[in-house]
Amino acid sequence: MISLVLDASITLCWCFEEEATTATDQLLERLQADSAAVPMFWHLEVANVLALAERHRRITQADTAEFIDLLETLMIDLDPETPGRAFGRVLDLARGQRLTAYDAAYLELAMRLGIPLATKDRALSDAASRLGVAVLGAD
Repeated sequence: MISLVLDASITLCWCFEEEATTATDQLLERLQADSAAVPMFWHLEVANVLALAERHRRITQADTAEFIDLLETLMIDLDPETPGRAFGRVLDLARGQRLTAYDAAYLELAMRLGIPLATKDRALSDAASRLGVAVLGAD
């Protein structure tokens, strides 16, 4: 059962210990039994941060490999509809809520599925709250 929309800010807390909180750790535990929905670009967004972190020597390639192994144990469902909504509802949300299109895609997905959004991104969290979407992960 898909129980939440997972954004990259939460996902990456599981890689960078100094960013983890009790709430983000609980979300990781939750995903041992439940599944999360993500937009089609989620893998690229996470991979980009990992590549930058390696380049800046924040993590090693071995750390990245270990983290990817963890992610591959989770039930992550890619939403195939996100690209088709980019120039419509996603763009409208980005404009109306002053979000990036990427963040608006997470918000649109949570709204469409009627499930909570897991994010640590303040602007995205605020927009979700304004629109009546439950937010998980912010301490």
